[in-house]
Amino acid sequence: MEKIRLEIIGMSYSQSQSGAYALILGEKEGKRRLPIIIGGFEAQSIAIELEKIKTPRPLTHDLFKTFAEAYNIHISEVIISKFSEGVFYAVLVCSNGKKQLEIDSRTSDAIALALRFGCPVYTYESIMVAAGIMMEEDPENLKSDETMEQGPVMEETSYSEYSLEELTQMLHSAVEKEEYEKASRIRDEIKKRN
Repeated sequence: MEKIRLEIIGMSYSQSQSGAYALILGEKEGKRRLPIIIGGFEAQSIAIELEKIKTPRPLTHDLFKTFAEAYNIHISEVIISKFSEGVFYAVLVCSNGKKQLEIDSRTSDAIALALRFGCPVYTYESIMVAAGIMMEEDPENLKSDETMEQGPVMEETSYSEYSLEELTQMLHSAVEKEEYEKASRIRDEIKKRN
């Protein structure tokens, strides 16, 4: 299976889950985005490494890296390998120079470690199809933002009241505004109907 290289686009506070964050990954060679909800601790660890902030004591991911390097273990790549029932699964591809091994990991931990080891993050086309969101460059054919905002405030359970065409337009609008969490809920409603 061909792998798709991903990069971190950004991170935002989750409006639907207290203490959670939306980590946005994007195709290195494309327009699709992959929003992943992660915990506050992992978000902090990722942000600290992205900003190259030095902490007085090592964080858990820093400790893992130091421990692995002490035993000549290197992470060569991270693969987001599965998406099931709204949960992403990842593997760390590790090597000690003699043997290569794939180790199961939470996706948020895998990305925090990928940053520290300077290794690439990949996924598969099937995961981008199932959970990805397409960024549109030309949204002229969509309803205006003003029209979309005149409707009722959207709750997660209220998306079932909208037609597939309306949901598609709402999805494009949410992506354009970089409201990835909202976009992922709309995407899930569209996928339920297909």
